[in-house]
This record gives sequence, C-alpha cells and structure tokens, in this order.
Amino acid sequence: MKEGLHPTYNQTTITCACGNVLEVGSTKTDIKVDVCSKCHPYWTGNLRQETVGGRADRFKKKYGLA
Repeated sequence: MKEGLHPTYNQTTITCACGNVLEVGSTKTDIKVDVCSKCHPYWTGNLRQETVGGRADRFKKKYGLA
C-alpha cells in the first residue's frame, strides 16, 4: 500500500443540537449535526403522516364528486 495516500482515521465526537454526543471513528474531527437518532421525528415516533388519500381522492374532493 502506498504511504501518505489514505487519510488518518481517528476517534471523534459527533454533537447534536439536542445535546446528544456520540463517539465514533471518522477522518474528520468534532462534527456538529442538527438532528440525530435521539431527536429525529422518524426515530422517536413523533412523525405525523397527514396524507389521507391519493390523487383520485383529492380530485373528487376538489370537484365535489364524492
């Protein structure tokens, strides 16, 4: 393997806006993110799906057919 070709792989911390801190291995140091698995709506179960119907239902509602 060639010397000096690959970046250095170090232990780093990922800090979320919610305050969660993760210790991982990365080529970057001190990563800051907006959302993580502790505060993302999909992973916490707070995701709201407001889709009631499809395109046909919207068409019928728009033109009063249903």
